Amino acid sequence: MIFHFNWIWLFLAVLFAGFALVFIGNKKKNLNILQWGYLLAIASCFVLLSVLKDFTISMFFLVFVTGACWVIERYIFNQKKWRPKKSWLAKHFVRYSGEFFPILLIVFLLRSFVVEPFQIPSSSMRPGLVPGDFIMVNKFTYGLRLPILNHVVMPLHEIARGDVVVFNAPMNENINFIKRIIGLPGDTVTYQDKVLLINGKQIPKIPAESYVYPTDDSKKLQYNQQFVEQMNNKSFKTLNDPSMLSVYLGAIQPHPYLKSCHYEKNGRAFVCKVPLNCYFVMGDNRDGSNDSRYWGFVKSDLIVGKAFMIWMNFKAFERIGTIIE
Repeated sequence: MIFHFNWIWLFLAVLFAGFALVFIGNKKKNLNILQWGYLLAIASCFVLLSVLKDFTISMFFLVFVTGACWVIERYIFNQKKWRPKKSWLAKHFVRYSGEFFPILLIVFLLRSFVVEPFQIPSSSMRPGLVPGDFIMVNKFTYGLRLPILNHVVMPLHEIARGDVVVFNAPMNENINFIKRIIGLPGDTVTYQDKVLLINGKQIPKIPAESYVYPTDDSKKLQYNQQFVEQMNNKSFKTLNDPSMLSVYLGAIQPHPYLKSCHYEKNGRAFVCKVPLNCYFVMGDNRDGSNDSRYWGFVKSDLIVGKAFMIWMNFKAFERIGTIIE
C-alpha cells in the first residue's frame, strides 16, 4: 500500500508539472514546451487512472478523449466551423491530442479483442510458469467479449479442463489471477490426500523428478515432489509438498457458493460441486496456490482469456517462446 501511495504522489507531481509547462508554453507561445506539457499530463493521467481504477477503463478514456480531439480537428477546426477565443492553445491541444488517437485506438482494439500481455507475479503455477515470465493471453479463444464489461457477445470455443486461464479475481476484480481450469459447470471436484478426482474418476498422475525452487522472498529453498498429470489430452507438471495438507481450513474465505463444498475437519480432503456458469481452478503448485479451494469459483464473465506463450523473461532468456501447456 505504501508503494502505491508513493507512486501516486509521484505522478500527481508529474501531472502538475505537465499543467505548468502547458501554462508556460501558452504564455510564451512556445510549441515545444506546450507539447512536453501535454505529453506529461496525458501520460500521468493514464498512469493515475490505471492505478486508481482499471487499465482498460483508462485506455477507453484516453481513446475517447483523443478521438474527440481528432474529430474536432478534422471536421470542425479544418473546416473553420468554430474557433474558440483562445484559439492558439485550443488549436494545438486538439491537434496534438488527436495525433495520439489512431495509435491508441489500435492498441485498445488489439488488447481488448485479440491478445493481452501479463506478468507472472508468484510461484503458484510452478513448474510451468515462474515469477518473471511475461505471457501472452489470447482473448479471442473463447469468444468475442465487450471491453470493460467482459461479456461474451459471440461465443467460439468452450472453456476446457486443463486450460490455463487469466481471470479477474472474484474477491477483487481489479486483480488478475492465472490458474488452471480443473472443474467445469456441473462437475464434482474431489481432492483427497493430494489425489484429484473429477466426477469420481482419478486424474492420472505419474511421479517425476524432485523440484527445488527459491521461495518468492528468495530466503530459502522449497522442496517439492513433482508429477505429470494428464487431463483432457493435455500433459502438464504439478508440484506437491508432502508435509502440507490438501487444504488449510483457516484460510477458507466466505463466498456465495461455500455450501457447494464439503471440507473434512482434518484438512485432508474436500468435495466441491461446481455451480452453473462457474469454474473450479487450481494452481499447478498445489501447495503454494491461493485458488478455488479457498475463495470459491470463477464465474464465466470474469475470465479474460487463455494463456498460450511466454514472450519474455529477463532473467531466463531460454524461456522466451515457450508454449504454455
